[in-house]
Amino acid sequence: MPPDTVPLPADDPELADLTLDQLALRWAGAAARGPISGEAMTGTDRKAQAQGTGGEWLMEHAGTAVAAAARALAVHNERQDRPVLVLAGPGNNGGDGFVAARHLAGWGMTVIAVLVASEARPRTSDAAHNWRRLDEQPGVTRVHAPAARDLAILAQGIERAAVVVDALLGTGVRGQLREPVRGAVELIRRARAAGVPVLAVDTPTAVDLTSGDPSDPVVRADLTVTFHRPKTGLQTKMGRALAGRVLVAPIGIPSEADRG
Repeated sequence: MPPDTVPLPADDPELADLTLDQLALRWAGAAARGPISGEAMTGTDRKAQAQGTGGEWLMEHAGTAVAAAARALAVHNERQDRPVLVLAGPGNNGGDGFVAARHLAGWGMTVIAVLVASEARPRTSDAAHNWRRLDEQPGVTRVHAPAARDLAILAQGIERAAVVVDALLGTGVRGQLREPVRGAVELIRRARAAGVPVLAVDTPTAVDLTSGDPSDPVVRADLTVTFHRPKTGLQTKMGRALAGRVLVAPIGIPSEADRG
């Protein structure tokens, strides 16, 4: 269908049944937009919300897109009957992961959603709301991992996961990662070495969305779902190598808020 008639992810009733190639075609309009830096995208998001576009609404579309891509990635690798592990940080990147967990469970997949943070709840209101929504969601097991030892427990049997979703951190990482996020990145690296496909939300953790430069340690993803526009950092040589295949999902940023 033409790009201007494509429904946004949360409004798209066919999304759960699409392959990765079909998702790429579905979202071709977003992928065709000019690239934007991480800083400019942050400004665009803030401007959209200042103009009345709800952050929770944007998160719902972003997380639904991630869920569709995660399911398609699992099917592509013939792992759809296994549990999906969502590793989510305390910010809005993690909130996208919680939305994805809810939709994946709603589509019949088993999900383990992990809040990787020293705090007992996410820091932003939208992420916290979507974390709470998982409490009553059949098919989802919620886990709080405040320390590296908690992640070590999750590492046992990691090779049996369908997909690991990296929803730990967005852009803006500087210097070496701190625990417990560092331990979660090491868990993702261990999973990928065991043959488990990795999907990154917006950017692989520790890859700067503007420059593509990595911090240490860094996630290497098989698939990255970024939002609204391609990101400059994912188009550099290093960024491309760490992001894997990139899908650009529309999330409803209005044109008047677009600084790209």
